[in-house]
Amino acid sequence: MLKSQPFTPRLGNCLLMNPQILRFTGLTLVAIAVLAQGAPQGALAYRSFPAGSVTMQELKSRHLLTIRMKLLPILELGDTPAGKRRVFTVCSGEFIGDRLRGEVLPQAGSDLLLVRGDGSSQQDVRLILRTDDGVLILMTYRGIRHASADVNARIARGERVLASEYYLRTAPFFETSSPNYAWLNKIVSVGIGERTPEGVVYEVFEIL
Repeated sequence: MLKSQPFTPRLGNCLLMNPQILRFTGLTLVAIAVLAQGAPQGALAYRSFPAGSVTMQELKSRHLLTIRMKLLPILELGDTPAGKRRVFTVCSGEFIGDRLRGEVLPQAGSDLLLVRGDGSSQQDVRLILRTDDGVLILMTYRGIRHASADVNARIARGERVLASEYYLRTAPFFETSSPNYAWLNKIVSVGIGERTPEGVVYEVFEIL
């Protein structure tokens, strides 16, 4: 029978773990684990730093744009190996913000929505935006929507439901070749959504 052997580092090897920063309910813990010289074989020496030694910044944001989209009737793919798949096709739309504005083109505009086993819906969206000065911008995002069964039924019937009655959040990213809008390629943003009888509206915020 093979017997388990303790870990024995080779001569000259040093195990260094990158700092791990854990933040939970206001408590910050930083721990660095190293294979200490002179320590027993297989032993790790831990050195900890007091809470508060690393400052975490709060997230700040500024409004990027409001985008409204009209949708065609839903295409029901049904239960696939990934889950219940529904396709929402964008037929038109517009967006407006302090730094850009324009229209949502129907080409490539769709949401390959997946209804998951827990009843929540996962967005998978691709849009082509055209600014009022003629620049094309690819906007993609994934997100989550969840609500009570009653709220979901009301939305499915086309009723107007307040955004406060459900959760709809997305993480949009942008891609463009325009020098004037190249800053969009390098930002992270968050969208807060609302379903309407005609489609969907998002308030999108750039994370600073």
